[in-house]
This record gives sequence, C-alpha cells and structure tokens, in this order.
Amino acid sequence: MAKDKIQYVCTECGYDSPKWIGKCPACGEWNTLVEQRVGGSRVYDKRLQFSGALNAPKSSAVRMSTIVTKEEERINMMDNELNRVLGGGLVPGSLILLGGEPGIGKSTLILQTVLRLNHVKTLYCSGEESARQIKLRADRITTEPSEVLVVCESMIEGIFKHIEAEKPGLVVIDSIQTMATESLESAPGSVGQIRECAAMLLKYAKETNTPIIIIGHITKEGSIAGPKILEHMVDTVLQFEGDQHYMYRIVRAIKNRFGSTAELGIYEMMQSGLRPVSNPSELLLSDVSNSEGLSGIAIASAIEGVRPLLIETQALVSTAAYGTPQRSSTGFDLRRLNMLLAVLEKRVGFKLGQKDVYLNIAGGIRVTDTAIDLSVITAVLSSNVDTGIDKTVCMTGEVGLSGEIRPVSRIMQRIAEAEKLGFSSIIIPNANMNGLDATKFGIELRPVRKVEEALRILFG
Repeated sequence: MAKDKIQYVCTECGYDSPKWIGKCPACGEWNTLVEQRVGGSRVYDKRLQFSGALNAPKSSAVRMSTIVTKEEERINMMDNELNRVLGGGLVPGSLILLGGEPGIGKSTLILQTVLRLNHVKTLYCSGEESARQIKLRADRITTEPSEVLVVCESMIEGIFKHIEAEKPGLVVIDSIQTMATESLESAPGSVGQIRECAAMLLKYAKETNTPIIIIGHITKEGSIAGPKILEHMVDTVLQFEGDQHYMYRIVRAIKNRFGSTAELGIYEMMQSGLRPVSNPSELLLSDVSNSEGLSGIAIASAIEGVRPLLIETQALVSTAAYGTPQRSSTGFDLRRLNMLLAVLEKRVGFKLGQKDVYLNIAGGIRVTDTAIDLSVITAVLSSNVDTGIDKTVCMTGEVGLSGEIRPVSRIMQRIAEAEKLGFSSIIIPNANMNGLDATKFGIELRPVRKVEEALRILFG
C-alpha cells in the first residue's frame, strides 16, 4: 500500500498541486492553495455500496431517437414560492444546494418545508445542531406533530447507515461543510472532504432516485464555500438572500437543470418562521403614502422571473462634501448607475459631476431588470431639484445611451400590476404601444420616446 502524500488544493476551484504556489494556475486566484493529506490508495467501505448499485446493469450506448421522454413527476413542497423557484416542485433523484449568509434562515426554511411534507418520509441529518435544538426550532414553527426523522451525525458513513435502515423519500444534509468521510484524513470543510462527501451523496441520489437537499455555507465574498466543482455537481443551486435588518428574504435559482433560473421566491421573516409572500408589491409599497411630497422617490414596474413587482426607487443628491464625488448604490448595479448619470448630464443637461449620488432600492431586494432605468433617472433628478413626484404615477422603460426610452418585455403584465395597486397612470416606452389596446386598461398610458418627454410629464 502506498504511503500518504501531501497535496496543495485550491479552495476556489479544486486544482491540486504537489507543491505550494502563490497563484492558482486554473482560476488565477492568489493564496488559495491549502495543504491536504491524501492517502496513497483509497478503499471504499462496502457499506457505501448501495443496494441499488449492487444489481445495477452496466451502462451502454443507445440511440437518441429510441430514448423515451416524459414529464418529470415532481414532489410538491407545499410552498408555492419554493415550488416556483425549483421549476414546479422537487424532482426525484435531484441534488439541491442551498446557500446563504449565516443566520439568514436557511435551516429554518428547509425545516419548515419538510415539516409540511407529511406524504414524504424525510431524514434530517444535522452536523451543526443537536436534536433538542432542532426540536426547539420546530416547536417555534408549528405546534402540529411531525414524523420527520432527525439524526445528528457528521460522518458520511454513519449517515448512509441511517439512510439504508430508514429508506427515506427525502434526505436533508445540514450542512455539507460539517460532513467528513473516513477515507480522507483532512478536517471537515476542507476541499477534499466537501468534494468527496458531495460525490457520495450524488451517487446515492442518482442510483436510488432519492432527492437530497444540501445546505451550504458561503464565503465573505458571497459565493458558495468549498470548491467550485460542488456547484457543478449538483442539479440546482439556490441562493438565499436578504439583509438581516429587513424582514424580506429572497430565494433565487443560480443554476437549475429542471427549470428556469429567472425565478425567485419572496418570504417575510416572522417569529413563527418564514411566510411566503404571494403579492410582494403591496408590501414593498406599504410606506409610499407616508412619503407624500418627499423628493427623490419614484415607483418602477419591474419583472423578476414571471412575476411583476412595483418597486420604490429612492435617490439622494447632495453637494460633494469632499473633493471626489461619491457614487453609492444598494440593490442596483453601480456601473449602470454611473451610465445613467452620464446620460442625464449629457442628454438632459443637468450637471451632477460635483455632487454625491446615493441610490437605494427599498425593501432590501436586488433588482436586475433594466426596465427600472427610467425610475432611477427620475428619482435622481427629483432629489436634485428637490421636487416630489406624484405618487399615483409609476413608470417603466430602459434608457439608452442617446437618451431614448427603449421598449421593455411583457408590458401588459406591468400595466396590469400597476392598475391592480391603484395607480392612475403609467409612463411606458412609445415602442410598446404597437398593438396595445389602451381601452382594455383602467389606467392611463403615457407613452414617451425620450427621457426629456418623461421629465416634462413629471415636472412640467
């Protein structure tokens, strides 16, 4: 048997090297290689040879024309928001990775979800908390008795023993960074341990058609902790976002082999757990009436996934107190903000070069829809001239570099959402009026071609 040897493994991408080097040749990151002891020959325990794998036939090549496809049968998670993000439910045999900030509510979200799944036998494997701690959280979420099986184990071999004994229909691993295998001597959370444990879980999920949900930690940069291969191995990567100072939480699909990555689910953090928010626009605009007459506030009609959202855009423009003007953005791309400020200065004629500009998307959410460009520009100008915008007017439109208002997608859904929430008029791109019957809506449509036209409507 060969002796153990020392390897240096990159914590970002998993690249291994026989000696330490400062810069990883694979991903280009600096000081990411860590020492790891690797056995000369790895011998897998026979206990990890699952019953389904012992009798599994060898794979063979088949013609694509002979492959029969059918609609995937999904497990209803009893949560409309989570079902939407997953693409309609949990696919049997899939491996799901959920990551998020510490204390954001990852374990609470998964626990409250499995507590509702009375039709699925669930095994909850925790390497971070004791069974009593999990029970205390479950009592806070619900008072109804649950048949969820809880096991506190950090060795992957021990977890597979419980899986073979109980034969669950769903397995939850909390978290992958606390799991370790006896075949490696490195500490739990290291690159090798995470990669090996995830490979074993993936093998079991595919061979037995059992879905597995893995909870993962993230780094200070916001990416999933561990090697990047972890995200490549799993079927779905969910990001749990939100500011701990706000009550809203967002589940966003970064990768999804069984659905769209444009979907998101919105939750409200409460004492009894996370409550799904079916109509987030009403919550995000709950304080708009209290800001009547204040400058720097504009309402945008955005689309996230398949759902329309009315979002409050807040801006503050003030004279630069220091030599260099400050540009700050929360919930919106800072580079796009700089571009819109350049359009406002070049095409409209407002000089903002010596002024600080701060932008905030209310509610603590992050928006990537370019249709809120028009509301960003109007909020900045409103704060600059210290004139409030009528709170019964909302707007949507992408702003081009020449100052034109470009058309946006799914305009009818945006208009219908504004009408439902009681807005009297909406500013839309003129190009979106083609084939649009304005008489079908109970809200006034005000088409514009350039930024100047929109500003003339709002400020006269």
